[in-house]
Amino acid sequence: MNRCHFCNSKSLRDFQAEEKMLGLGEQFTYQECQDCQSLQIKSVPTNLSVFYKSDTYYSFSSLVTSSSLKNFLKKVRMRLFLKTGASVFSPSYGYWLRELNPAYSDRIVDIGCGSGQLLYELWASGFGNLTGVDPFLDSSKDLEPGLSLIKGGLEDLPGEFDIMLMHHAFEHMAEPKKTLETCRQKLKKDGRLLIRTPLAGSSAWEEFGDNWVQLDAPRHLSIPSLEGFKKLANDQGLKLEKILFDSTAFQFWGSILYQRGIKLAGTDCEAHFSSNELREFQKKALQYNQEGKGDQVCFYLRRAD
Repeated sequence: MNRCHFCNSKSLRDFQAEEKMLGLGEQFTYQECQDCQSLQIKSVPTNLSVFYKSDTYYSFSSLVTSSSLKNFLKKVRMRLFLKTGASVFSPSYGYWLRELNPAYSDRIVDIGCGSGQLLYELWASGFGNLTGVDPFLDSSKDLEPGLSLIKGGLEDLPGEFDIMLMHHAFEHMAEPKKTLETCRQKLKKDGRLLIRTPLAGSSAWEEFGDNWVQLDAPRHLSIPSLEGFKKLANDQGLKLEKILFDSTAFQFWGSILYQRGIKLAGTDCEAHFSSNELREFQKKALQYNQEGKGDQVCFYLRRAD
């Protein structure tokens, strides 16, 4: 009998979910924990790689590099941002980077790095000890001096890290308990771990059910609820220091597209929603975040010892 990956409960409700992003239409059985409301796929497909087509899956879009002059300006902007925290200097990812307060010498890894775009932006901004890991890379490679990508999983990472990042990678892992356990082992004593993930039990899940765009069958294997994640992190010796909701308008327009039977890949949301509708979706998302009801979240963690 399956148990909840987060709270270990045996009380699970089966439901059917369809692959909708690529429009393949295959059905998969998912389970909702009746105790903590976390979600998980009942049986992981044998060949998941077919659902990560590089020409459609967003994390494998082509790496975009920039000129020496632009990289110099990025370095200046980053130094000003980390020193002052002023939003005028903030890169698009600044809201979570500032919280981590990284040193330029920190050993940083991005787990589920895709093409390595985020790491390239960090490298261009002055960080020089960067590693990415992803099982769906074509091969391991060095993108720049001090920036390497590894084809593999979390367990293939050498050594320990000051900062470990999982930007919407945690939900793609079949064994969240093992994932957090391995993260703790690979964190330095004062290391920090950032996990950004969809959140089960959110208002969007309650409203849209199996049309919730962030269910993303079958790529999302385990989606924690707030209660479920807190329990699992504590059990694995990790201290949850801060929670930041960062959901967007995507939870609404993406889910409504699925309700209408429209696949996400290759679809321009502006062709289906007016600019006013999209503004209202974003306004609603910000309200949900303030109320702790958003459908994605940043978890900031440290080793408990």
